[in-house]
Amino acid sequence: MKRGILDTIGSPLVQVESPPGSAIAAKIESKNPGGSAKDRPALAMVEAAEAAGELDAGDRIVEPSSGNTGIGLSVVAAAKGYDVTIVMPASKSPERRRLMSAYGADIELVDGTISDAKARADELESEAGTVQLGQFENPANPEAHYRTTGAEILEQVGDRRVDALVAGIGTGGTVTGTARRLTEAFPGMDVVGVEPEANAVLSGGEPNDDEFQGMGPGFVSPNLDRERLTDVETVGIDAAEAECRRLAREEGILVGQSSGGSLVAAKRVARRLADERGIDPGRCPGPNNDVGILDDGPSDREPINEACPLIVTVFWDSGERYMSTGLFE
Repeated sequence: MKRGILDTIGSPLVQVESPPGSAIAAKIESKNPGGSAKDRPALAMVEAAEAAGELDAGDRIVEPSSGNTGIGLSVVAAAKGYDVTIVMPASKSPERRRLMSAYGADIELVDGTISDAKARADELESEAGTVQLGQFENPANPEAHYRTTGAEILEQVGDRRVDALVAGIGTGGTVTGTARRLTEAFPGMDVVGVEPEANAVLSGGEPNDDEFQGMGPGFVSPNLDRERLTDVETVGIDAAEAECRRLAREEGILVGQSSGGSLVAAKRVARRLADERGIDPGRCPGPNNDVGILDDGPSDREPINEACPLIVTVFWDSGERYMSTGLFE
């Protein structure tokens, strides 16, 4: 028995369809209590502030967010007894606002981008008893992924080698912390960041508005350790959304735009590694959903050959947060 909801943070690693001769597995982060990968840094940043004496009972947390960090902080604040104000660009999906409100958070909408939300949060932070956690520069963000996401992946793959990590980049915490943990175990593995092609600042483009929610903030976050990236892939919104619809309708996995974009890029990496190795596709079986839920013992599963390159990616949240955008229409 768990003694509190925050002790349930964690997610399964699930194989998904991949190019012939490869295997792709995704962390299904919607299984966290707040429904996204951001529950991990939300809890870590709050506990780090408590330990440092920066956050005390009766204080109010304020944080700029495009949605998922705000929801994660709303969950943590409700469970720990803090008030919280989330400053959010008005362009983000209304489902996110409703979720934060359901947890008791106050929401302030701003016109513009996450940078404009950050500027307003800075103003609010000047009020007495208000603490901004700073997800873009707070070291507890990547540390949370080092200690949880990366550690879980190592346990979940067992004796298998991970050949590449492919992850969308927002604050940079997930890719930085997870890559740090995985490259300790698998030196030389590829670490590929993913950003919107319309807002590709890591690839040398100019900051721009785009339709991705939660990926591509338009600036390089201090929490992103660029030295850990071996490559960066850009993905268009149309390709990402098409992948979201395919995942839902063909694999029963409901995810949002940044997850679809991450998988588009992961498939590119998988094709490249499969071509380099020249693996017989028959040696790399795809997903198997013959669970045998009424059987007395687990169903037999064909193992994935060690020669098949294994690419790990992250599905950041559930597609339920995107219904009003028309993503699945």
